[in-house]
Amino acid sequence: MKWKLRTLGDLGEWGSGGTPLSSIPEYYNGTIPWLIIEDLNDGIVTSSQKTITELGLKNSSAKIVEPGTLLIAMYGSIGKLGITGIRCATNQAIAFCRHDPKLVDVDFLFYYLLYSREKLLDLGKGNTQQNIGQAVLKEYPIPLPPLSEQKRIASLLARADRLRGLRRVAREQCDSLLQSVFLEMFGDYLNKIECQFADVLEIPLTNGFFEKNEKYGTGNPIIWVDNLYHTNIIDISALRRVQVSEKELGKYEVIEGDLLFTRSSLVAEGVGQANIVPKLEERTMFESHIIRARVDKTKINPYYALGLFRSQFGKSEIMKRAKTATMTTIGQDALYEFPCPIPPLGLQEEFARVVARVESLRARMDESARQGEGLFQSLLAESFG
Repeated sequence: MKWKLRTLGDLGEWGSGGTPLSSIPEYYNGTIPWLIIEDLNDGIVTSSQKTITELGLKNSSAKIVEPGTLLIAMYGSIGKLGITGIRCATNQAIAFCRHDPKLVDVDFLFYYLLYSREKLLDLGKGNTQQNIGQAVLKEYPIPLPPLSEQKRIASLLARADRLRGLRRVAREQCDSLLQSVFLEMFGDYLNKIECQFADVLEIPLTNGFFEKNEKYGTGNPIIWVDNLYHTNIIDISALRRVQVSEKELGKYEVIEGDLLFTRSSLVAEGVGQANIVPKLEERTMFESHIIRARVDKTKINPYYALGLFRSQFGKSEIMKRAKTATMTTIGQDALYEFPCPIPPLGLQEEFARVVARVESLRARMDESARQGEGLFQSLLAESFG
């Protein structure tokens, strides 16, 4: 049966929030959760990074939205979604829909907009920051089945969504597990620092390769900053490629066990992000926003070193040495001076074996997550395509 075509504007009252003047302290740190785009999680939103006061609400265009309200980002991360699980306000970058429950199920609406994200992105305008206005949203078409059918579809998609969410959480817990094991094994050594990172290096630190765009596309694989986030071992399955001379390849080549660090980041926590190079099938390089460290394995195990830099101790020491202007950066000198406790090599190697087991588990979880994501996307397409 063909469903009746409506527009999003038909489904309820649309609006957006506002931002109290940041120059007035009395407007902030109150009791009203105030959502920004970063708070949207493609799920139920139950917390906010920032809060405002009743005075801030009164003296701005921010508006209160009740639990069960659909939220969608209009700027930057167009189409990022949420459903309020709390009474809150939002800034002007977030549109909300106070839907008519007699006409549309909010979960059905949520999943339809999730399915439509790429199309909404294509409607975005602006050179510096893509944005989409409420007028465009209100005119966006939506096929609307009877309410009972909406709820059936939403229930099916919610079950698949919960399954992929559980897999994602389980995967993320691998990092927490490794941090806990690291602290349990090496916590006492963090107070016994006898050398610096410079003392355990096999060769000097090196900044990566930089070349004009026309050199990219074919040639040797090259590790980019984006490849250093999220996992302990760099994913080399889909690297960019670059054409280089044999001399350049020799200078910027990485080998298994090399540590790579981000040199700069717009977000302070992103600088000094550490990761490790796995076994390679091809000669591979690293780009200019990365610093390479090759440790002396008779003194320090690379996986212990990675755990050290990824620990709370390591992150704190990196932040002490980072510099912030337009971006947050860290240089070779700061890494050379990094305090480096050295436990017995046998204990370090035991930790490396734990990392290997966890990464094997993570690989199986990744495959399961890919299957779950494929199932979810198939259900979305089947429901709305």
